[in-house]
Amino acid sequence: MPVRTAIAGTGNRAQLFTEGLAKRDAYEVVALCDPNSVRMAFHNRMLLAAGRHTAHQWPPGRFEEMLRVERIELLIVTSVDATHDRYIEAALRAGVRVISEKPMTTDAAKATSILAAVRETGGSLSVAYNYRFNPVHRRVRSLLAEGAIGDIHSVHFEWMLDVSHGADYFRRWHRDKANSGGLMVHKASHHFDLVNWWLGAEPRIVYAQGQLAFYGPGHAHGYARPYDRVDGSAAAADDPFTLHLADNATLRELYLDAEGEDGYYRDRNVFAPGVTIEDDMAVLVSYDTGATMTYHLTAYSPAEGYRVMFNGSRGRLELNVEESTFTAPNQRVESAKGWVHGDLAAPAAGRTTITLRPLWEPPVDHTVAHDHAGHGGADARVLAALLDDEPTEGADIADARQAALALVTGLAANHSFTTGSPVRTTDILTI
Repeated sequence: MPVRTAIAGTGNRAQLFTEGLAKRDAYEVVALCDPNSVRMAFHNRMLLAAGRHTAHQWPPGRFEEMLRVERIELLIVTSVDATHDRYIEAALRAGVRVISEKPMTTDAAKATSILAAVRETGGSLSVAYNYRFNPVHRRVRSLLAEGAIGDIHSVHFEWMLDVSHGADYFRRWHRDKANSGGLMVHKASHHFDLVNWWLGAEPRIVYAQGQLAFYGPGHAHGYARPYDRVDGSAAAADDPFTLHLADNATLRELYLDAEGEDGYYRDRNVFAPGVTIEDDMAVLVSYDTGATMTYHLTAYSPAEGYRVMFNGSRGRLELNVEESTFTAPNQRVESAKGWVHGDLAAPAAGRTTITLRPLWEPPVDHTVAHDHAGHGGADARVLAALLDDEPTEGADIADARQAALALVTGLAANHSFTTGSPVRTTDILTI
């Protein structure tokens, strides 16, 4: 019999799981849980288009009843980050296997409660840190594990979000730190998990500084225009910082058509009031192995991509990924899932290189094939690992403890933003 599956949270990211489950006869999506019936109906149309039965629709207030009545065996959690804990814990205590989108949750109290639920129930919780399944990242890990640069002493990691992808966090619910934990939790937990995984290390001390330097109101750069949201605003018509929901059938159905039920606007002005997250963040981390990391995230860059440099006793390893070399203004989104990390590569995608620089020797190119769409091809691979138990060479699924270790660096950074002091991760979260 197919595994009886429910999805909690039916926004844009949930499409990956709805599509993936619908392609697998071993699973049946029997229930959807979301405060908005319009979004649930959209996912039911996806199931019908794939030749599957529609799922019953349930409101969050009846979630525990849903687990019991629908006899759920697997729960997928893709709701607003700050709500992950309630679904994860209730499902674990009901004996249900759980797969959660990252981050596992948004604060230390919720993380502690989730870890306790895993420990007390002996249940299964996996968190979809798909970056581990990108072949580029797997190649980096294998080189480091093979001792290509000897003992690893330091890492420099720069991540650039452009004024399309980066701006998107300031249009939607992520702009409120109470919902997302800020970019240190929602976005950077991807990167902190990679470093933990690459180094086989755990973070111990974090010092950070962060600011809202570009988005939100009150800046002197002159980009701000006087409107609250894009739809229906003449001032937004040619604003390069906008997302036009009406231009994309999927985004229109998921969000614009759903506004009447919950009043959620997916197309806020990125310079309007209400932004409580940072857009420019610098972090210094020390690990239990003795290695250190300097990390910087910029959410208003002209280009998109990342650079990671590892310094070791026998040389240096450099990863450079150009997801997009520049952002064209007023460019309509052709894919509902976006370009940079959606199902299409960005129109101006650049190069990816992996370079090993041994001491006293010429550099060696270790670049591997890289698909710029779907998180470097990682989305399909992580689904195969999560749903098919399909092993992926050089990658593994993040469990609750590893997810907490990815989370704690961001939580400590947020605390350091406030205190101005270094923070011990053990003072934030016991893992």
